[in-house]
Amino acid sequence: MSKTNLSCGIVGLPNVGKSTLFNALTRKSVPAENYPFCTIDPNIGVVEVYDPRLEKLTQLSHSEKTVYANVAFVDIAGLVKGASKGEGLGNQFLSHIRETDAIIQVVRCFEDENIVHVSGKVNPIDDILTIQLELILSDLQMAENVYQKMLKQAKGKKELQPTLYALKKAIDHLNLEKPLRKLSLTEEEKLSLSPYPFLTGKKVLYVANVKENDLLSKNPYVLAMEEFAKQEGSEVIMLCAKIEEEIAQLPKEEGKEFLKSLSLEESGLDRLIHSAFRLLGLITYITTGEKETKAWTIVQGTTAAAAAGKIHSDLEKGFIRAEVITYEDMIFYQGRVAAREAGRARSEGRNYIVQDGDTILFYHNQ
Repeated sequence: MSKTNLSCGIVGLPNVGKSTLFNALTRKSVPAENYPFCTIDPNIGVVEVYDPRLEKLTQLSHSEKTVYANVAFVDIAGLVKGASKGEGLGNQFLSHIRETDAIIQVVRCFEDENIVHVSGKVNPIDDILTIQLELILSDLQMAENVYQKMLKQAKGKKELQPTLYALKKAIDHLNLEKPLRKLSLTEEEKLSLSPYPFLTGKKVLYVANVKENDLLSKNPYVLAMEEFAKQEGSEVIMLCAKIEEEIAQLPKEEGKEFLKSLSLEESGLDRLIHSAFRLLGLITYITTGEKETKAWTIVQGTTAAAAAGKIHSDLEKGFIRAEVITYEDMIFYQGRVAAREAGRARSEGRNYIVQDGDTILFYHNQ
């Protein structure tokens, strides 16, 4: 799945609330027919990224429909010790994670004598390290296999030497039981390793699954997770999977009222989705008109011409200019025409770097 169709693999030990969270996500899902993962349905949920800006622009433009950005969540069966060696359905599901852009690890941060913990006690850091080790061992196996094959091919092929060196560096690091996202690599080394979808090279977002009465204050388990995540530059999202499942079954307005009753401004799922966007450096720009108001997902730093190409390759090829109005100006002046008359519409060339929330009209050769 490309970077503009964000996909996240959800992992976790058994009985941590992963399936409950995934159930909540899939109840909010949109049809998945157009997505590569549909072959492993029902282990995928394609979820809309709620953005209140689109609602307001839809009203302004009297759009017939609103099209939100989306995220695909791939549910990976509960991993256990030995998954990298095929324990449970380990290898099969680890291969599914390789296809995703990022990893979301659900970690249990609550006590409940009615829900057995796979290792007998609740210890979030142990849980994180158990999963991490399985991913490291799986990466190590793949790196060593690739290295050995390439070593045989490398005789007399100097062009393979940089990749061999980078692979050896990765193998040595993995043997220290450290994830590849903590390995310092040169740009050339990153390029050499880019064809190989290493699990531990992916960015990770940790989800602390708590009980409802812990939602407004962090318990010691969550604090320990945040300290761990901080050391590797990762983020922790705290939510109650059970509550999220309940909210996902409600109509939108009722869901908002339920959140208010819990003193929460937005659902944990929405925070999770927005954090996943930030994790991968993604932003959205908006097109709006009578036909539709639509969010387009791009990587930060994308040029106007490349952004136009997300709509259609012909727009990029025939790009003339982009008329850009900030979302704030669209709302303040109540639409493109008044914003243009007030001098708030900018004419930008093909190398303009698109910003989050830019409302863009592209001009191009037919």
